Amino acid sequence: MEFAQYSERIELYNELNSVAYELLAPPFELSHLVLMSARHWVEQERELINELCLRYGIDPLLMHENDFSADFGEFRLRWERHTEYSTYTVYRVKPFEIPFAHPAITYVSDEWIARLPGELLVATHIALEDRSRPKRSLHELATLFTSGTVIGSKVAGGAASVWSDNQIHCDNFSRILIHDENLRSRQVGRLVQRLLEIETYRMLAMLPLPITRKIIPQLAHADQRLAELIASNVKMTSIEDEQCLLNELTRLAAEIERLSAQTSHRYNASRAYYDIVKLRISELREERIEGLQMLQEFMIQRLASAMGTCELVHTKLETLSMRLGRASALLRTRVDLSMEAQIRDLLKSMDNRAHVQLRMQETVEGLSVVVLSYYLLGILGYGLKALKAGGYDLDVELLTGLAIPVVVLSVFFIVTGLRHVIRKLHHD
Repeated sequence: MEFAQYSERIELYNELNSVAYELLAPPFELSHLVLMSARHWVEQERELINELCLRYGIDPLLMHENDFSADFGEFRLRWERHTEYSTYTVYRVKPFEIPFAHPAITYVSDEWIARLPGELLVATHIALEDRSRPKRSLHELATLFTSGTVIGSKVAGGAASVWSDNQIHCDNFSRILIHDENLRSRQVGRLVQRLLEIETYRMLAMLPLPITRKIIPQLAHADQRLAELIASNVKMTSIEDEQCLLNELTRLAAEIERLSAQTSHRYNASRAYYDIVKLRISELREERIEGLQMLQEFMIQRLASAMGTCELVHTKLETLSMRLGRASALLRTRVDLSMEAQIRDLLKSMDNRAHVQLRMQETVEGLSVVVLSYYLLGILGYGLKALKAGGYDLDVELLTGLAIPVVVLSVFFIVTGLRHVIRKLHHD
């Protein structure tokens, strides 16, 4: 059947069906590294992998791939590139007498490991003992985990036992010991992968904790400052004071938004990693070993406290941002009302001045009637004098005097009519 195929269908299927774990048989040891590295370092990581392949005569990694697994004889290496970190897992499938005495990573060149880009976040040794070996006693476990605190449980429905102390040892690695009791071949890889993901994601979930502790005092100071600004809002008497207060609120809001922008991505990522940790722990299907604290109890008890602190600060940031927004909105409304009152007073003052100006204009119009009448009478007098000079017998002074009321009334009615016309046009 011919259909238009979605361009990334095959890639999505391959992603769903990709094997996230190695198919291994006990006994074996592995060393797991998680390095925080920027995205632009991925090319350098690929070059180092290909350099190691060339040294051992193995087909190199393709330059667009983000995961690689190959057998190098003495050890097996798996590399995976993630969004903000890379993982390097070294496996050595050989019998051993004392776990962690000769870790798998010691078979890789120290010079090559030292050139790996990034900052170390997780370093873990895992040793999986064969079921033919007797299970170790608590005294032997206390010797292997020198911190003296051993936690453990049965996992995978009782098919294996897992012990750890969740401490970094003198070689800068933590340690996990697994005893196979009835694990199937695929269960081995899945169990190891879950333990590695728990180690990785619990540390990634903890990343925002240091910055959270740093900004807690800043949030307390910002909260107190906001309360002071809101209290001073009641005492404001002038628009200048209100504008100064608005500037203070704006600066405080900018500081809170800066902190939120710095931490929001990290908090969201931490929440997602924490959910993965809880999911992976539930997938272990733990059963209690008498006298030992279970992995779930140990990790969730300590991790939940840190996550609670981060969540509290994240919520506090959002609450402060909303309170600042409301306070700024109220103050802006108050400033707008004050400015509107000033504009109203200004318009009222302008209206009064216009009214006075109108009265003055009407007074000037009354004087203009006199002035126009005076000039018209003057012109009329000159005309009468001209007629008298032309031989007409006229009494110029008498005629001018008689014309005064006629001219004044005519000018008055003409000016009044023009003013009436202008007012009518204005109202229309």
